[in-house]
Amino acid sequence: MSKFTRRDFLKGSTAAGAGLLICGTAATNRVFGANERLRVAVVGVNGRGSSHISGYLEQPNVEVAYLVDPDRDVLDRRLKALEQKVQGKYTCKGVADIRQALEDKSLDAVSIAAPNHWHSLMTIWAAQAGKHVYVEKPMSHDIAEGRVAWEAQKKYKVVVQHGTQARSSAANAGLHQAIHEGKFGKLKVSYGLACKPRNGIGFKEFSEPPANLDWNLWRGPAVIDKFHGNLVHYNWHWFWVTGNGELNNQGTHQLDMAFWAIDPKMTHPLRAMAIGGRFQWNDQGETPNTLFGIAEYPNGQYVFFNVRNVKYNGYQNQVENEYYFEDGAKIVRGLYYAKGSSQGEKISVPAGKVTPGGNFGAFIAACRAGDPMMANGNANQAHHSCTLGHLINNSYRLGKKVPFNAKAGRFGDASDAYEHFMKLHAIMRDGVGVPEDKAEYVVGPWLNFDAQTERFTGEFADEANKLVQDAHRPGFEVPAMDKV
Repeated sequence: MSKFTRRDFLKGSTAAGAGLLICGTAATNRVFGANERLRVAVVGVNGRGSSHISGYLEQPNVEVAYLVDPDRDVLDRRLKALEQKVQGKYTCKGVADIRQALEDKSLDAVSIAAPNHWHSLMTIWAAQAGKHVYVEKPMSHDIAEGRVAWEAQKKYKVVVQHGTQARSSAANAGLHQAIHEGKFGKLKVSYGLACKPRNGIGFKEFSEPPANLDWNLWRGPAVIDKFHGNLVHYNWHWFWVTGNGELNNQGTHQLDMAFWAIDPKMTHPLRAMAIGGRFQWNDQGETPNTLFGIAEYPNGQYVFFNVRNVKYNGYQNQVENEYYFEDGAKIVRGLYYAKGSSQGEKISVPAGKVTPGGNFGAFIAACRAGDPMMANGNANQAHHSCTLGHLINNSYRLGKKVPFNAKAGRFGDASDAYEHFMKLHAIMRDGVGVPEDKAEYVVGPWLNFDAQTERFTGEFADEANKLVQDAHRPGFEVPAMDKV
């Protein structure tokens, strides 16, 4: 097992500063024999990346060829752990910069578990280098870069699989096929909930980055001037420049399920809005810990979404999806309730079509076959479900503060939304103890969205279109669609 030295670390940092370019042509889509080893680089190995490593170690004839991380201490720890597991069967190289791994022509795929602000750019670079990609959710940090990642997948014909594990479930595939076929009636509202307890993050002063961290590489495309300890290694989720809040963190899984249920002919919503806030914690974070979002599709179907992270006595953990039909029937917690019935019935539908093997096994199978359509949760699907979250978040980011009371939930002709919002409001008022009229909601505007141009239109278009794509640091720019 090769050791990751300080010299290697400094070489990686220098390469990044030089603004290395990755160029390529369409992948050859080499088909692997059953006994031929497939070589993978895992990028970002502190948290979720460790699960990626474990997932690939379970796959036959797969070699974890590279571990990539800008934190020298984390990288060294993971390399030592991997060495113990593979026991000399092969060696793994540790590098700080993904571009060093992408230069290896014998590398077949990359598996991305870096922070959100890196996901699309790494996906694009890997596609340009002819490598298949497994990318953690969300595939994109903003709308524009997600579309470029999808265009890169199409141009270079690589496999891109999104880290939404629910897409690898045949039961989920069967349920959504049955919904599309009208087995339960016509779907009206597809509802996702990402309600799990979390704590505030306090405040961390600006400081020099730790010596073990390549700060230039960690930031990558994100325009961040100063380091503070709440960025590394998890709380970056709660800052807009690096994360997308809980809605496109845990919520990406439930957003993707919610989008999956919508008529397959639909791509993007025609409008979206949000209401919420960051209650009680009084900390450094920016994203809401409480959110109710709405998105309407051109066919009249809606996605509703609920984020609720603030703890209280009797907290109900809800990380799930619900489905509401035009005749009053619903599917809640896996049971079907006919109109007016309080007695849920067990749902029985045929299993749907997925590539077997779980999320990592399916990805490896798609890579071996060189077939992007075998990915459970491909780049097309990832772009559309992630954009759904971006639209709701963008409304929140443009919102205005109003008194915390039931009147804040005014949704125009989206009448069903008020009922669901009031459930959330009652929990925040009675369970969490947020005092009415002594706290504030942030109420976002309805944002109109053109699915063809992927731009906002209407009253708030100028402000909203500024959020379509983030600014990028020199050397880490996401290319334009026609330049990918």
